[in-house]
Amino acid sequence: MSTQQSKKELKRFSREEVAKHNKADDLWIIIDSYVYDLSDFVDAHPGGEAVLLSEEVAGQDATETFFGLHNMAVLQRYEKMIIGQIEGEESEVHYPQPGELSKVPYAEPSWLVEPFASPYYNESHRRFQREMRKFTDIYVTPVAQRCELDGKRPDVELVKRMGENGLNAMRLGPGKHLKGRKLFADIKPEEFDYFHEMIITQELSRCGQRGFMDGLNGGMVIGLPPILNFGSDDLKEEIVEPVFRGEKFIALAVTEAFAGSDVMGLKTYAQKTEDGQHYIVNGTKKWITNGHFADYFTTAVRTDDGFGVIVIPRSLGVETRQLHTSYSTTAGTAFVMFNNIKVPARYLVGQDGMGIPIVLSNFNHERWVMVCGIARGTRGIVEVLLKWINQRKVFGRPLSSQAVVRQKIAFLIAQVEALHAYLEHITHQMNQMSYKQQAKFLAGQIAFLKAWSTRVSEQVADNAVQIMGGRGLTRTGLGAPVEMYHRTYKFDAILGGSEEILADLGLRQALRFFPKNVKL
Repeated sequence: MSTQQSKKELKRFSREEVAKHNKADDLWIIIDSYVYDLSDFVDAHPGGEAVLLSEEVAGQDATETFFGLHNMAVLQRYEKMIIGQIEGEESEVHYPQPGELSKVPYAEPSWLVEPFASPYYNESHRRFQREMRKFTDIYVTPVAQRCELDGKRPDVELVKRMGENGLNAMRLGPGKHLKGRKLFADIKPEEFDYFHEMIITQELSRCGQRGFMDGLNGGMVIGLPPILNFGSDDLKEEIVEPVFRGEKFIALAVTEAFAGSDVMGLKTYAQKTEDGQHYIVNGTKKWITNGHFADYFTTAVRTDDGFGVIVIPRSLGVETRQLHTSYSTTAGTAFVMFNNIKVPARYLVGQDGMGIPIVLSNFNHERWVMVCGIARGTRGIVEVLLKWINQRKVFGRPLSSQAVVRQKIAFLIAQVEALHAYLEHITHQMNQMSYKQQAKFLAGQIAFLKAWSTRVSEQVADNAVQIMGGRGLTRTGLGAPVEMYHRTYKFDAILGGSEEILADLGLRQALRFFPKNVKL
């Protein structure tokens, strides 16, 4: 809070003097030792004048009342109303600064909390996290909050800033695409690993705006890898760098109204022309993240040779219609229409007939990225709940005095910590394995991890609303983070493969490795 830096310059008042200003046209109150003049704010107060003119507030110390009704952001929004500070008193409330770690127990993963140790992180991870936290707090969160409200796509300038810092390329994990690049926080391309990438996703997720998180180049994270891994040099040259720079945007177009988890059931068809120089594409895709503003669509299609993947530029006549889902339209979720789109054959990714392996190849990484966000999101809600039960009073006592509330949060903390430990274990394995080994040995593990993570998120979302009560159902105010989480947590249980499909996948892979000579 800026007032802390200039508090020595503030005029000092006694509590007796403040108490004299308790009328509608002359109203002062005290919050955290600061004196606020609300004389010109009474009529504009969203909660009406009765609250401000009550005996507990007008001319009195309203700190406890305020924090029982509002969050820190409201206090910071009205700094201009501060006219002084109580003599002999100083602020007792902590005002978060950009980049700092939370002091709330379990609000941060243990590797960031002293004196806990971890075998997975080195100094480059810690340096990277510090810089990523500052970047997110300063540049990302304010944009996220605004876009979540107005539903507009994330600012292109923000995406370009991330591109300049190498963050867009880093979000696709370690690999040859990082060679020779200047990366964020001076991380060397050869030292960048999946823990660095996990830090990016988790720090961005702290903004708490689920639709914005998908809108912030979610399409790139899943739509560009097929081109990087299977595309021709010509295709890479046209698309990769403009997307990394934030000049162009890309979306993965697989899901249809006809085919969700059943990828083999898709009906979008690409007919090769007689001269072999083009494909004529007809069909539709649905629930395509970033589709409404994408310049390119990495599209799964049926062909005469089976299945293929074709990158289709919007400029060839692709039409999109925005879909309204449970979260904000900032994600650009779209219904995509391909009506006789004539696509040059050079936009084919890999070989015709190899579409399914190409599509499936990126599922592990996509699901793992989603779990990174889920793990951080659940932890964020636990932090909100811990703050709430310590500042909310019921029956004359803090909510934390209620044993049933403590039990609910205790089990949530245990699940969140277990989820993060499971995620770190899988991430470590990813660092030890080649891309091919990951596909063979980790597909089932990651499937189990994602399916279980969304079960944890359901427990967090449900119990958080119960603990917050009506506030947990309100889109503004103290319960806004909980309302947002409860309204949007189901996205992760569906996107990237539903819980049921993934649980089955994990078990089927386990049975594939089951030794034939073992009996009960």
